[in-house]
Amino acid sequence: MQGRITKQISNQYTVDVKNELFVCSARGKFKNMGLSPVVGDIVEIDEVNKTIEKILPRKNKLNRPVVANVDTALIVTSVKKPDLSLSLLDKQLTIVISNDIEPIVILTKLDLLDKQELKSIKKIMKYYEKLGIKVIPNTKLNKLKRLLKENVVVLTGQTGAGKSSILNKLDKNLHLETKPISEALNRGVHTTRHTELYKINHMYMVDTPGFSALDLTDISIDNLREAFKEFDKYTCAYKDCTHNNEKKCGVKEALEKELILPSRYNNYIRFLKEIYESSSKLYK
Repeated sequence: MQGRITKQISNQYTVDVKNELFVCSARGKFKNMGLSPVVGDIVEIDEVNKTIEKILPRKNKLNRPVVANVDTALIVTSVKKPDLSLSLLDKQLTIVISNDIEPIVILTKLDLLDKQELKSIKKIMKYYEKLGIKVIPNTKLNKLKRLLKENVVVLTGQTGAGKSSILNKLDKNLHLETKPISEALNRGVHTTRHTELYKINHMYMVDTPGFSALDLTDISIDNLREAFKEFDKYTCAYKDCTHNNEKKCGVKEALEKELILPSRYNNYIRFLKEIYESSSKLYK
């Protein structure tokens, strides 16, 4: 029988086979193969012994959160309390795009902004929309449902951005726990304790532990350049230009002409250095 892993708690995997749920353990052979089943995997099971017999090839796999075969990443982004972090957003976009997953940015807490703050946020988000990235306020849930239909969706974003609240609005039967923002820390209280895939209408949605510390260990410099797709518009003197210290760099010239959002370039350089540092530690 073939189904999809929808939940993992410790060494127990819940597998959905045509809407029938089986709680299974993984065969020992996977450990010998250096392979572990993860949420989102399509697997073959022995329904009598309740064991996972085979893991079908994955189209992709995220390492944090650990989930496979994802179509779309819904990046829940708070604009206030916790405040908008473009560094975090760009890092999430880099990881998502590098794994061939379509990102959709959903903005929360817009009602907490004054007119000037809202104007500033809209200007920034228009820049991302011009890159082909969908940006949607959390009030347009019907539009969101249409975009996510038939997709496997991973839900990511900093703690306190409102991920569980969005899931509750998409399916009122979930009743996921939510807690208020910690004013002192300007961040949320962690409420989700395991990775689980919820079947909501005609889509699967993954609710995962909130995170704000992502690393770029598995991202190459080429991956990074590809994730910052606006850089492709500009011609550099060198084909392998990293847009950092090189002369005659079209990207740096575009930045000076205010054609590139400064935070985007600054975050790119920060990530580039992070990748270099990770590589140097790896090969020491």
